Amino acid sequence: MTADDSGFRDAEADFLAQRFETHRARLRAVAHRMLGSSGEAEDAVQEAWFRVSRADTARVDNLGGWLTTVVGRVCLDMLRSRKSRAEQPLDTTATTTATAVAAGTPTPATAAPFDPEQDALLADSVGVALLVVLDTLTPAERLAFVLHDLFGVPYEEVGAVVDRTPAAARQLASRARRRVRSADVPESGPARQRRQRQVVDAFLAAARDGDFDGLLDVLDPDVIARSEAGVATGAAAVARGAASFGPLAEVARPALVDGATGVLVLVGGRPERALKFAFVRDRITVIDIVTDPARLSRLDVRPE
Repeated sequence: MTADDSGFRDAEADFLAQRFETHRARLRAVAHRMLGSSGEAEDAVQEAWFRVSRADTARVDNLGGWLTTVVGRVCLDMLRSRKSRAEQPLDTTATTTATAVAAGTPTPATAAPFDPEQDALLADSVGVALLVVLDTLTPAERLAFVLHDLFGVPYEEVGAVVDRTPAAARQLASRARRRVRSADVPESGPARQRRQRQVVDAFLAAARDGDFDGLLDVLDPDVIARSEAGVATGAAAVARGAASFGPLAEVARPALVDGATGVLVLVGGRPERALKFAFVRDRITVIDIVTDPARLSRLDVRPE
């Protein structure tokens, strides 16, 4: 390869990176609503860039639409992986649990760091209830709903992402839409926070006492508990894990974690872990557990 060829390739790569960056905000928004986490959204956008940088884009007429398809496929793979991990048993040893959500890493230009405020804005714009309902959809249903209903992507393009016909993509979005519309919308503001705090207080009290039935009373039958050790699904499995949490529950304190109702566990005056909860019908539906010190340091935790 001559110096001229090398210089041309470098210039071409720089131009592609610049074009990618002009679409980055939209791609991140798509990934954010697909995955529900700014950290995972950054991972998805980076992976999309890796794929784009290795592809021949010279004949791509609509780069924005093509990039949306690429990031959609990345998110679909991540969601399928998440569902696969959910089938694995969760190690109930309290000292091994931590969040399963990966921290973000840079894209071709400087990426925004993990941003709890952006997650809070996502919850405000999409709705906490919707985010919880999206977690119950199949990956294909979730992608079809988010791409079409939230971003206006035609069914032809949605079908290409999920390897379905446009008619099948329409059916996926329709099924997801019915589930979203049937979801209960929780109270807003202080009233909602008070009710959620009461549920979490009951959860901690039952965990301290090893009260299995008490835990079942506050857990949704399809509750999900996410951690690095794995993902537990179902009230019985999560209750068994929470019962082993007893000693740490003694030092758990109410807190807002990234703007959501949660608890902070202090050991020796230092944060040992944080738990963030999501709710539907006054029951806990999702528990995200963070123990990694680096991840803890990035959380916006405000004791109540």
